[in-house]
This record gives sequence, structure tokens and C-alpha cells, in this order.
Amino acid sequence: MARGSISNTSTANLVLFLGLVCLTTVVRSKEWVVGDDKGWISHIEHLWPGGRPIHGGDVLVFKYASSVHNVVEVNKAGYDSCSPGAGARTYSSGNDRITLPSGTSYFICSFPGHCKNGMKISVTAQ
Repeated sequence: MARGSISNTSTANLVLFLGLVCLTTVVRSKEWVVGDDKGWISHIEHLWPGGRPIHGGDVLVFKYASSVHNVVEVNKAGYDSCSPGAGARTYSSGNDRITLPSGTSYFICSFPGHCKNGMKISVTAQ
């Protein structure tokens, strides 16, 4: 009987440990409002993310007037050229939530002239 108690206690401890690991992973993700209280605006590329400790799994929230802006997830070439290119994903709700993978992600506004005026960001998530 004592052996069964040890085994059950070990199993219970393992389940508890794994549950805490999962909870820690879920709690770790954070929401970031791009541009803070200013939102998704021109000239943001020099202001944001500005050294924020962003991690894979964190969520970027883009807030903007959808009649005059959008958010397009692009690759590095699209970011540098301000051109969405084939396969780029466009968001247009005015309150877009994008979960970041680890690595660098690139976002632009594809309305004419906006990206060239700094309405673009690159975000590196740890």
C-alpha cells in the first residue's frame, strides 16, 4: 500500500508541475498597443517599439481609422520598398490583433504615401 501512495503522490506532483508550466506560458504573453495612446500613425517607425521586451506569443493591437489606414503584414523586402507584394496579409478592421511569432515581423500601411511617410514598423520578438 505504501508503494501505491508514493506513486500517486509522484503522479500528482508531476501533474501539478506541468500545470504550472502551462500557466506560466499563458500568463507570459502580453498585449501591446502599437503607438500606445497615439495608435497606428505616420512616422511611427522611429517611435515604436522602442526597446519594449516583446516575446513570441505577444499580441500587437493596431488601432486606427479604417477608412484611411490599414495594416499589411509583409516580408523584409516589402517593408523596405513599402510594397505589399504577393501573399501579404491585409488587416482593415481598425482594431486588429496580431499574435507574433518569435523572430522579426514587418507591418506597413498600404494606403498611398503612408508607408513612405513612416507608417511602418518592424518588431523583433524574443
